[in-house]
Amino acid sequence: MSNNNMMKNAVGRLVPDQINGEKVIPFKGVGKHVPEGRKYAPPIPTCADYPDDGNKLVSNLKEALVKAGLKDGMTISTHHHFRNGDLIANQVFDTAKELGVKNLRWFPSASFPCHEHLIQYLEDGTINRIEGSMNGPLGRFTSEGNMKGVGVLRSHGGRYQAVQDGEVHIDIAVIAAPAADAFGNANGVHGDAACGLLGFALADSQYADKVIMATDNLVPFPCIPWQIHGNYVDYTVKVDKIGISEKIVSGTTRITKSPDRLLIAEMTAKFCDKAGIVKDGFSFQAGAGGTSLAIGNFLADIMRNKGIKARFLRGGSNKYPVQMLEEGLVDYILDGQTFDLEGVRSMRDNPNHVNTSPFTSYNYHGKGNFASMVDVVFLGATEVDVNFNANVVTHSDGYLLHGIGGWQNCLFSKCTILPLPLFRDRIPVIKDEVTTICGPGELIDVIVTERGIAINPRRTDLIEKVKDSGLPLTTIEELKTEAEQICGVPAKPKIGDKVIAAIKWVDGTVIDVVRNIIKE
Repeated sequence: MSNNNMMKNAVGRLVPDQINGEKVIPFKGVGKHVPEGRKYAPPIPTCADYPDDGNKLVSNLKEALVKAGLKDGMTISTHHHFRNGDLIANQVFDTAKELGVKNLRWFPSASFPCHEHLIQYLEDGTINRIEGSMNGPLGRFTSEGNMKGVGVLRSHGGRYQAVQDGEVHIDIAVIAAPAADAFGNANGVHGDAACGLLGFALADSQYADKVIMATDNLVPFPCIPWQIHGNYVDYTVKVDKIGISEKIVSGTTRITKSPDRLLIAEMTAKFCDKAGIVKDGFSFQAGAGGTSLAIGNFLADIMRNKGIKARFLRGGSNKYPVQMLEEGLVDYILDGQTFDLEGVRSMRDNPNHVNTSPFTSYNYHGKGNFASMVDVVFLGATEVDVNFNANVVTHSDGYLLHGIGGWQNCLFSKCTILPLPLFRDRIPVIKDEVTTICGPGELIDVIVTERGIAINPRRTDLIEKVKDSGLPLTTIEELKTEAEQICGVPAKPKIGDKVIAAIKWVDGTVIDVVRNIIKE
């Protein structure tokens, strides 16, 4: 796709008027796009077409896909509860290849390096495009202009919104569950492959035309608790292994040992304390990165010293927030994604560790959601610019290597803080203009680096609260200058004209696009 028929959106980015033959609504500004119409509704089924005894078992995944009517041009969804340990998505498209099916749209909630296997199917036309995160090898393949269709990246909440609103019609959803009964009721907290919750598959189960439940742990009816309801499921399949639960843990889900990152974490926690955010009954959300986890530990120390507790902790869980819950420092974990086996254990055993979904937490086209109720959130970014716009999908070399996840949705918290190193691999993080805008600067409140803290000038309330705190306050322009004095000004990447992916905002509008890389 070239620059023909481009429109300028509210953040000044040129976006095409069509993507994959579908009309584009350009980003209009935060809260400016008002949706119209009614929610999408899937076809009405009848119990007359399903076994009276509730046994929906079929012999294998191939039979299930054939019965579901797999054919050219369909949209197939899968889910990333196993992160880099997923085994089902590759099997789905192996089967599609075997059946000679072409031109499929893959609609994952996220992809991981384990899905590099699917590049062969992007090359031979089995898969036309990916509408979901394109991490690692898949992102590099796409960035070099090799994918036939245009990729579309959405946040977790944006994915639910797209399905709910009918923007994406899922023909067949394949859900991998660590425990399920023959009727299709399923959960992620029991079985050898227990991965936690199954919330990313909720929209797919509710709205897809056909739903296949794959499990390696078939239990007698009823499978309790049921995170996915069997009433949405068409076929159940018993497979040898659905995923490797140990691989829900990645290298980013451990507290950092870097002195600079620990300093950033400590300064972030102190900022929250000095700004009056850390108080009895407050709430926070921290990501699974090493710096974010360290921030949680520093906050816990402050809470112990003050004798206060948080009402709830939002976001992904691992052993660190679980320890806070079990110590009594927080009343509830409202969990959107489980990042290690301690998180799985806690969700299974502790009624105050609650599984949530993108519907409750992040869906912007709902009657409110949890994101705006959180007092403070700590998020990462690949780049930030002097207007506080931030990027999480591309690097400064222009390569598309990450997904959005829940990042965009979290920006609606009462205070959004990006704890970031001033430079990575001698490349400054703060730019005049980010390579790709994923979040507008008006929603990003504070940048914390090892060399100072910059507060968005819009947040005069925060500036007033911490002005006499003794914290190393500075401006974002000063941080940018300091980084460039140390590292120099990096050369701009060579980017072509072909649009290889679109970045959706939480309301379904297009906030930016990613173009192909011109290789040296």
